[in-house]
Amino acid sequence: MVQLGFKTDPGKIRSVNEDALFVMPKQNVYIVADGVGGHNAGEMASRTAVSEIAEFIEKTPIDKSWDTSMLKQYFETCFSQVNADVYEASRNQAAYRGMATTAVLLYVSGKHAFIVNVGDSRAYLVRDGVIRQVTEDHTIVSQMLREGSITKQEALSHPMNNMITRALGGEAAVRPDFYDLDLKRKDIILLCTDGLYSEVQDEQIMDILSSDRSMHDACSELIKLANSNEGKDNITAVCVRI
Repeated sequence: MVQLGFKTDPGKIRSVNEDALFVMPKQNVYIVADGVGGHNAGEMASRTAVSEIAEFIEKTPIDKSWDTSMLKQYFETCFSQVNADVYEASRNQAAYRGMATTAVLLYVSGKHAFIVNVGDSRAYLVRDGVIRQVTEDHTIVSQMLREGSITKQEALSHPMNNMITRALGGEAAVRPDFYDLDLKRKDIILLCTDGLYSEVQDEQIMDILSSDRSMHDACSELIKLANSNEGKDNITAVCVRI
């Protein structure tokens, strides 16, 4: 059993929300995406991605007996097909030229979680009063951090902070990252876009998620806090409590 909350908001500055989310409680699948591209292209990219991922799962249901390697192959196929569709639309339709999108997906099966990620939308795990970023950002700044060429403090205000290196539709082929977690009772997994974590510190996120709030109220509070700062970007959060 899980408790679920989700919410998306355009933020205080942008008129269009290029984030998208899709929840599939029966399948225990939850998806968040953040589109990039001019005009309505980013919005189109994120909505195409989440709806096509959901359609793939509906048409080809996940078998609960699958092990990690089979799940990885399944989601590789899914993300590859979605990537091809977004990429083709970005190349062949002038209105959507250059569009792409991040995507982070959570699948929960009993005491086990499987996470798939492309781009810089994140998955966090909150357990026993500690918050941990599970996914790794596919950004230039994140790569520079791993190489040791900049510090964490420099990364916060780096001019290329939002430049992603991997996205659905960005290139003809895509390589998602996969994460495999053993879950405990009361664990909370948060999926979110950069509009949340760039405005709200990890400790603040943990405090809100560790309170007695429902997951729905926690999502609302996270978005309210992001907007009470600068709210520069679209903000999306999906919270799942085990």
